[in-house]
Amino acid sequence: MQKHMLSKIAVATLFGVAACAVSAQNIAVVNGKPVPVQRMELLKQQIEERSGRELPAEMEAQLKEEVIAREIFMQEAARRGLDRTPEYKQNLEMARQTLLIRELFVNFEKANPVTDAEIKAEYDKVAASNSGKEYRTSHILVETEDQAKALIADIKAGKKKFADAAKQASKDPGSGAQGGDLGWSTPDSYVPEFAQAMTQLAKGAMTDTPVKSQFGWHIIRIEDVRDGQLPPLEEVKAQIKQELEQQKMGKFQDELRAKAKVE
Repeated sequence: MQKHMLSKIAVATLFGVAACAVSAQNIAVVNGKPVPVQRMELLKQQIEERSGRELPAEMEAQLKEEVIAREIFMQEAARRGLDRTPEYKQNLEMARQTLLIRELFVNFEKANPVTDAEIKAEYDKVAASNSGKEYRTSHILVETEDQAKALIADIKAGKKKFADAAKQASKDPGSGAQGGDLGWSTPDSYVPEFAQAMTQLAKGAMTDTPVKSQFGWHIIRIEDVRDGQLPPLEEVKAQIKQELEQQKMGKFQDELRAKAKVE
């Protein structure tokens, strides 16, 4: 009798431990359906990846409520048969494709990381091509050659200041509001016609005749000239890394397209 009783107690204890273990794997049971804790962990991971920072511990209660609410809404949608509609199935297929493609690209990036050596080599290449001059340039952009000629005449005669003329007449809204100032740039930042005219001017000089480009007619003035400068590697390292990652990904995608047999 005593052995039989002990046996019952042992079985009850075992079932109790098992029930606790199962419960620990779920954050709730909604209408009889368990909601696994992994859902909350996955949602937390997604939010942290998007925001770029770790969620504080006090947010866990809100995450739990969100996961439970989703389960309630999913159950109601399924009860109404919305998971069997053609629209839902089409959207589900599109979501599946998007997720699978994203996993492909993430997998590629992990297997082909941009190295410090590649970043340094790219920086050195840019530095070598940027060994010339930089120009602080101002311009006035107008529709017609006659407009440009009239403004040049007024500026030279002292009837108008270059900056005032740019604010009043330039159709380039960005630089026009700044009195025509384009900031510091290298010649290769501009279209060839503009760059050629710019590099022929001395510091403080303005073009005597308008310069035509695909954008209209330019009046160009050189505010200052200096030797080409490049920020330190550490300042642009993240930017270079991102550009190289995009280049590698673009090449990977092009290779897959080239190998694919499309009929």
